[in-house]
Amino acid sequence: MTNKAERTREMILNSSYALFAEKGFKQVTMKDVCEAANMSRGGLYSHFPGTAQLFEALLEKITEKDAMDFHGKIKKGISAETILENALDLMEDEMEHPEDSLSIAMYEYADTVDSTVMEEFNGTCEEKWTALIKYGIERGEFREVDVREAVGVILYSYQGIRMWSRIVPMKKSTFRSITDHIRKLLKKERN
Repeated sequence: MTNKAERTREMILNSSYALFAEKGFKQVTMKDVCEAANMSRGGLYSHFPGTAQLFEALLEKITEKDAMDFHGKIKKGISAETILENALDLMEDEMEHPEDSLSIAMYEYADTVDSTVMEEFNGTCEEKWTALIKYGIERGEFREVDVREAVGVILYSYQGIRMWSRIVPMKKSTFRSITDHIRKLLKKERN
């Protein structure tokens, strides 16, 4: 059971997500977050000293999303194909709903911090996908691929589409082509 402080922190993160998705990083103020979370400034500042720390906590929460908890699923022995399909479903949903994307906020945030912060975030994503692909290869579910190259294709095509979908309307077929390409890249053909 979580305590009140943890529940409040979670509520702040949930409330601020929509703000960052809508306004980007640079336009969100602590006052905006107070209003969205229906909190006093003192209450908010007792959890986060500023928007940068709040956004960093939000990024951390995103990397721990249950659908992207590859390590936990691998430990449970869930098939690599199932883990992949769950991740691709989430990715398609996120690409289809650019209004919910933090891509612009991430881009703006990255401009305000040392590059190592975003390199660490990216490294976490690379490590998760690397573990899943190696797991799938070991289990005989995935093709023998250049893991590093496959991870790059997955992460950068996905993030590219998410960023561009905020700027240019895209069809569902575009999102589907990305996830289908990832399937073809990794999954063995069935006879």
